[in-house]
Amino acid sequence: MILQRKQADVYGIAAEFDNPTALVKATKAVYEEGYRDMDAYTPFPIEEVIEALPHKTNWVPYLVLAGGITGLIAGYGLQYYAAVISYPLNVAGRPLNSWPAYIPPTFEMTILFAALTAVFGMLALNGFPRPYHPIFNTPRFDLASQEKFFLCVESTDPKFDKEKTKAFLETLQPRTVSEVAW
Repeated sequence: MILQRKQADVYGIAAEFDNPTALVKATKAVYEEGYRDMDAYTPFPIEEVIEALPHKTNWVPYLVLAGGITGLIAGYGLQYYAAVISYPLNVAGRPLNSWPAYIPPTFEMTILFAALTAVFGMLALNGFPRPYHPIFNTPRFDLASQEKFFLCVESTDPKFDKEKTKAFLETLQPRTVSEVAW
């Protein structure tokens, strides 16, 4: 699903707060107001903010399951092809498709594919590598890794209106409210 920007010149509206308590209150107020496309930036993890932000669907477990099943099929299929189709060799009357002997390599291929899918799927879903993000254009955002707390309402939110959102954020008593340019 491709999200359309409502305001072509604005990524969102960011509010700067001096302490975590103010950020938590603001995040809850913004959520209760009906905004859903928002994110918080803090110098350290704040559990209350994480709980107040809307939760997004996590696709990594489904990708890992698909990667594991693919590894299972690939591991078993490779051994089946080698032992039954490509080079059938009957040793001591055993069946060509001796599946108990295939279990350890199949298990290892399942784990390998699932692990690689987890790593690369997580990186892809997080949008990494991302050397640039529009939030970096926010004045004083460099302090988000040191002592300040930021809340950004993104322009992809259905309720986003540049002037109304900015006015609402100003009612939450932040230090500053600024537009985040692309």
